[in-house]
Amino acid sequence: MAGHSKWANIQHRKGRQDAARSKLFSKLSKEITVAAKMGDPDPDKNPRLRLAVKEAKSQSVPKDVIDRAIKKSQANEGDDYEEIRYEGYGPGGVAVIVEAMTDNRNRTASNVRSTFTKNGGNLGETGSVGFMFERKGEVTYSADVGDADTVMMAAIEAGAEDVESSEDGHIIWCADTDLNDVSNALEAELGESESTKLVWKPTTTTEMDFEGMEKLMKLIDALEDDDDVQRVTTNFEASDEVMSQLAAE
Repeated sequence: MAGHSKWANIQHRKGRQDAARSKLFSKLSKEITVAAKMGDPDPDKNPRLRLAVKEAKSQSVPKDVIDRAIKKSQANEGDDYEEIRYEGYGPGGVAVIVEAMTDNRNRTASNVRSTFTKNGGNLGETGSVGFMFERKGEVTYSADVGDADTVMMAAIEAGAEDVESSEDGHIIWCADTDLNDVSNALEAELGESESTKLVWKPTTTTEMDFEGMEKLMKLIDALEDDDDVQRVTTNFEASDEVMSQLAAE
């Protein structure tokens, strides 16, 4: 899917790094607390917590912040968070999935609906766009861990389903229920991954032009600014030319 791998780089170059980083740390910490609360506080015995800690480390979250988030779960914090998924359409008919973790369902629903409306989208019912995505495990490695054949062989051995290799790196896909086992096997073969997480992978995409992408970025930025929103996924497709234009802005 053209564009998806460059998305994070463009967002990073857009500025607001410090504010965005602080928000990201907070969201990753919340996921760690809830994951530890739902299972064992030892990451080795709790696959969801292990993935949350791994993702936090890949985003350079300090160890003391991770430890503090786990301790919070033992102090009965995170009891009142519930996970909610919202689905809707953004500018140009692009499908959007918003994953939230909240202690106030009404507040979050109201904020998400309002953000969609103000930014040229509309919130739909649960399931309105979900059929355009599959729940998958995604493991990413930098390009320098090996060539495409090396990574493909390691992925097959690990039980993965597919690999996308490019000059930007390697993305390895697996069934959502296999992510823990596949990522462990890949780690033994290729070393520490850049990122290991469960994602919504688009099965059908919507082609966006430059103007549409500008509007979509505004919607995603606004959604991600909400403290209750953990992750936003879309099914946009954009040419390298469009992505380059956005990066140059």
